[in-house]
Amino acid sequence: MKRFLDPTEPETFRRRLLLFLAAAVAAFVLLAMRLLYLQLVLGEEYLRLSLNNSIRLQPIDAPRGLILDRHGTVLAANRPSFDVSFTARDAGGDPERVAFELARRLEIPEEDLLGKVRPLRGLAAFRPVLLRQDIGRDALAVIEARKVDMPGVSVQVRLRRQYPQGALAAHVVGHLGEITGEELKSGTWPLARGGDFIGKTGIERAYESFLRGEAGGRQVEVNASGQVMRVLQTVSPRPGKNVVLTLDARLQRRAEELLEEVAGAAVAVDPATGAVLALASSPGFDPNAFVGGVRPEQWESWTGHPHRPLENKALQGEYPPGSTFKIVTALAALEEKVIDEATTFDCEGFLPFAGRDFRCWKKEGHGRVDVRRAIAESCDVFFYRVGLRLGIDRLAWYAKAMGLGARTGIDLENEAHGLIPSAAWKKKRFGVPWQEGETLSVAIGQGYVVATPLQMALLTAAVADGGVRRRPQLVSRVETAEGEVVWEAEPVEIGRLPVGPRTLAIVRQGLWAAVNGERGTARRAALSDIEVAGKTGTSQVVGRREGLEEVLPLHLRPHAWFVCFAPFHSPRIAIAVVVENGEHGSSAAGPIARELVKTYLRREPGEGKTAAGPPLQAFLRPPGHP
Repeated sequence: MKRFLDPTEPETFRRRLLLFLAAAVAAFVLLAMRLLYLQLVLGEEYLRLSLNNSIRLQPIDAPRGLILDRHGTVLAANRPSFDVSFTARDAGGDPERVAFELARRLEIPEEDLLGKVRPLRGLAAFRPVLLRQDIGRDALAVIEARKVDMPGVSVQVRLRRQYPQGALAAHVVGHLGEITGEELKSGTWPLARGGDFIGKTGIERAYESFLRGEAGGRQVEVNASGQVMRVLQTVSPRPGKNVVLTLDARLQRRAEELLEEVAGAAVAVDPATGAVLALASSPGFDPNAFVGGVRPEQWESWTGHPHRPLENKALQGEYPPGSTFKIVTALAALEEKVIDEATTFDCEGFLPFAGRDFRCWKKEGHGRVDVRRAIAESCDVFFYRVGLRLGIDRLAWYAKAMGLGARTGIDLENEAHGLIPSAAWKKKRFGVPWQEGETLSVAIGQGYVVATPLQMALLTAAVADGGVRRRPQLVSRVETAEGEVVWEAEPVEIGRLPVGPRTLAIVRQGLWAAVNGERGTARRAALSDIEVAGKTGTSQVVGRREGLEEVLPLHLRPHAWFVCFAPFHSPRIAIAVVVENGEHGSSAAGPIARELVKTYLRREPGEGKTAAGPPLQAFLRPPGHP
């Protein structure tokens, strides 16, 4: 050091030289410390990153479980999909050139791909980014043939949901959608990753935990262009479980065909088990449209449609039940003994009450009628008088005890409650007392009372099966891909109609006469070889006045209802049909139910019966008795 610091040199020069030497020593010390840090502290991490340049982990999707009808018809399956991904690190330093080449080969706008490629910098350059989904086999062949010109581009085979029956039972089966950030954070789907598809509606959503399998993966070695050289290790995925529904696809298809030109719903259940045989809502939609993401114009056409195709009207549609509610009124009145089977009232076509005339649907009136004939011919005046004798609170109690005004407990989401009004409800809702005139409307299924087709089908099933109320059953069993049953449903009895057997028998006799009697309102639903019992209904959308019905626009016309069960002595099916703005249950809804009875029981049509009907004792037989 002394030989560098010549005492003859000026003091300023020596000072500068000392500072330079000190800086040089400090730089060497820092460099040595950095090298030690990289080697000793970050050595393993950089080794891992280095290995990742050649070794990649590729996920393998688990096959989603199938959804089938009771006879094995596949309603939801899987098909292979070819998805194009891009890893910028493997593109040889020119990812935009690769994007241009890929866009040209696939004949898609360049900006679509460039917008995804340009942000890939830093660590993001090592991660594969999905560029295009479900490209098709022709596009796949093009990419495979030109791989050398497109380094970093890879094609993964993924399983994509497919609905082979198209729109059939779409509201029941549901559809998939890409998992959102909020859903990922919720922890409800712990095995899901960003980009995964999960059940959004229907059975796909309700049975997601069964249908969704466990993804696998493989460890592969790739070259500098990202091409797989060899597979190092594979963990096989575990497929999801199959869900077998209680639906009868043949009956479901027939229901949807019959509703094709109208808006409405049809529900069919097995009275002995509560199994849902058909649950149709019209108009419908094709769930395949959701598989690759719904196009904006398609979504707008659905949401802007006046008949709401995405709504499951069978359990979300709330309608005044009209005269089908007279089943409830008759059961309540007989059980409360405000009338008996011999009670009669005169119907002159209207009932004067509180300064106004409450009309019967039959302008000239029905004459003197008892409860059986009142049900068969749907006499409004008879039920006006019965409603006044019962009062709103007793009528409301019976309606709720029969399952109306509450969800049924079916597996599908967003089921509506319906509404059964009472004096307390009106006071709380509107702050004014109940008026007796409002009871008249409720007694015939009008006013504030609303119900869903599913609720009315289950009420009809309970009447058919001796008063037993059952929870609706939509899934029969869950099984593995090999056919091993892991869960099986059993009928669940949730209560009984709060009436005795004789009360039930009298009402059943009226329902039989409605279809098979000479003056029954449901004669169009009669079959020569199957005894059908049922009830028509017409529910007003707006208040009616004399002569107004002929000039009402379509969307203000009454809804048409029909409920029935068959065969009469050994019921195997109970049905509820509603046709929005169909006007008359006898002409719009009744024939639909008739065709569903024929389809399910596999009988040929015949002429309607006009016999007097069986004696009362026949209605007192135990359910299922021949």
